[in-house]
Amino acid sequence: MSGFVDEAQLHAKAGDGGAGAVSFRREAHVSRGGPDGGDGGRGGDVWLVASTARSSLLGFADHPHRRAEDGGHGRGKNKHGATGADLLVEVPVGTVVKSKAGEILADLAAPGSRWLAAEGGRPGRGNANFLSNRRRAPGFAEQGEVGEEHWYDLELRLVADAALVGFPNVGKSTLIATVSAARPKIADYPFTTLVPNLGVVRMPAGAGEFVLADVPGLIEGAASGKGLGHRFLRHVERARVLVVMVDLAEFAPADPQRQHDILISELASYNPSLAERPRVVVGSRSDMAPAAKDSWDAPSVSATTGEGITELLWAIFAEVQKARSEEARSPAEEVILHRPIAREVEVYREPDGSWRVGGRDAIRAVALSDLNDPDAVVVAQSRLRRLGVDRALSRGGARPGDVVSIGDLSFTWEPD
Repeated sequence: MSGFVDEAQLHAKAGDGGAGAVSFRREAHVSRGGPDGGDGGRGGDVWLVASTARSSLLGFADHPHRRAEDGGHGRGKNKHGATGADLLVEVPVGTVVKSKAGEILADLAAPGSRWLAAEGGRPGRGNANFLSNRRRAPGFAEQGEVGEEHWYDLELRLVADAALVGFPNVGKSTLIATVSAARPKIADYPFTTLVPNLGVVRMPAGAGEFVLADVPGLIEGAASGKGLGHRFLRHVERARVLVVMVDLAEFAPADPQRQHDILISELASYNPSLAERPRVVVGSRSDMAPAAKDSWDAPSVSATTGEGITELLWAIFAEVQKARSEEARSPAEEVILHRPIAREVEVYREPDGSWRVGGRDAIRAVALSDLNDPDAVVVAQSRLRRLGVDRALSRGGARPGDVVSIGDLSFTWEPD
């Protein structure tokens, strides 16, 4: 199996909140001790964190499940349950998180960016919280809330200073192997490179360095998905500079200008901003095309003989520095995206004619440990009334005697 994976799935399960305790103070010479049940602990969250220590989504390929710690249950003597530990899941810088419907939820393009993938369940309150002048011995507590659980699609878009763009077998892999420590597969047939390769190019005399990406070859029609074009093209989206390589060899699939036009057209079709991206155009394999080299206006190189390599690297480095300077002057973009959590009450009718009440707060309102306790029923009714559940059911068309379900609880509805 390849060591590079740029598409994977993630199942994020946050920790469940701990249940509140039902307990009463028991001491010598105290016949009627008050309630002292402690609260549960909050469930842990699942966070995605962009890290430079990860270069691939390989860790999710066969093991997509990630779960945070549950909160502890409350105990007597007002002892609260422990808070569940958050789970920090490292992903490569450049990871895009999508819903199963394809909606982009987060773009972790900068090191250290975080995104909340699943929120931990809120804790249940112990019976000590329900003490009142009218309710002196509450025999119920709250259950902990179940933590969120979601499936996501992860997509990696490489972050590089410059990306090599060209037809298959044009010499991109040979070039990156020559100028960096990257060791991609090199062969004399098309589509030798099936996954991107990154290499760090260090300029002479400590002038600086930049990250160069070798992207699998593009062909005409790549923007519409031909030759797995979408999977390859997304890896050039974040590159500051595009290095467009055209083949000068006599057996090239098209003349140099035609290759250049096709490549730019495919980039523009996939993402119009790519056509405006700073770029360096260079002819490849000049040692195999003496005639073409004479008629070629742009720089030309030969990774085999080393001709023109130094000049090309300085040209790329100059464009990279210019792009970095412009980015430094631009206002920083927000890198953490939080998905809003719906808390409003939702009422809808089931196929069997019963009613379902949804919404996090509505489910929370009936999450009591013993709804056979009259006091617990009163608390639940009061909570639902404050949330407007009766009003929402009436507006939806519910009638007295209809069956209503909230979470795992089903009951016959009677207004007020």
